[in-house]
Amino acid sequence: MSESNIENVAMVGAGTLGGQIAWHSAYMGKQVTVYDISEESLEKCQAAQAGYATIYSTDLNASEADIEATRSRLTFTMDLVEAAHAADLVIEAVPEVPDIKIDIYKKLAAIMPQETILATNSSTLLPSMFSAETGRPDRFGALHFANMIWALNLAEIMGAPETSDDTLTRLTAYAVEIGMVPVPISKEQNGYVCNSLLVPLLQAAQSLVTKGVADHETIDRTYMIMNRGCTMGPCGIMDVVGMGTLREIFTYWGTQLGDQEMLANAEYVSEHFLDTGRTGLLAGKGYYDYPNPTFQQPDFLDIPQMSAVPALAAKAKLS
Repeated sequence: MSESNIENVAMVGAGTLGGQIAWHSAYMGKQVTVYDISEESLEKCQAAQAGYATIYSTDLNASEADIEATRSRLTFTMDLVEAAHAADLVIEAVPEVPDIKIDIYKKLAAIMPQETILATNSSTLLPSMFSAETGRPDRFGALHFANMIWALNLAEIMGAPETSDDTLTRLTAYAVEIGMVPVPISKEQNGYVCNSLLVPLLQAAQSLVTKGVADHETIDRTYMIMNRGCTMGPCGIMDVVGMGTLREIFTYWGTQLGDQEMLANAEYVSEHFLDTGRTGLLAGKGYYDYPNPTFQQPDFLDIPQMSAVPALAAKAKLS
């Protein structure tokens, strides 16, 4: 038995990050059942995981046997009872909408074994907002992962006031067992560490696009020159996060804070990305087209040729 005593995991929500957490947990030896209300979402999750197999083979030197073992530990279902009835840990990764989370917590409360730990993958919402709705406030906390979990191996851990020491210890041990660097959060903070840094950056970048100040390549090129050695800029990061998640964050906090700029960004993301199918990296297109986005081209940060001057000067003309 592992230090965490967590061997069977239910992943509730088969979106971008839910699929990554499920795949990586299975790769690290856990038995994982992925649940979603949508058959289409489960199919998209499985299709994305075929891509992860290639990434893990290339980036983590995973063997064919490793990949097959990972697949053998994964189950997909639209039956919540099947997913959660024998889980040691249930990780919730449904949309960042409080009412949706509360609804799933109430359903899970009637299904999960008494000793099961429930964790939310949210990092914009606080565990204390939901403790009373879970039916197990002492065994509930946040376990938030970053997109591209295989490379950005962080796991943020935050409890609510009622969360037991044992729950925090087991969540931390689980994070270590699946190859994460635990990030303990000592005081309640919307956004924890990761999104407290990230969301203002993405909001600022999107505002520049929404207002027509600069295009996405200009923004990312500027950021990548300012931060030499980084692999992408904020618009590339938005593609990784996914435009659906981005709209949810902008809409929720724009409403909560009365921030009209953030609400305008949510509307822009809906109109220019979600309504046109450019939903991000998982779809193969967002701000950039994948698998060969322009920001990965060797000359993306180079001093331009003189032949590019007229087009660049034209962009500097005020509109």
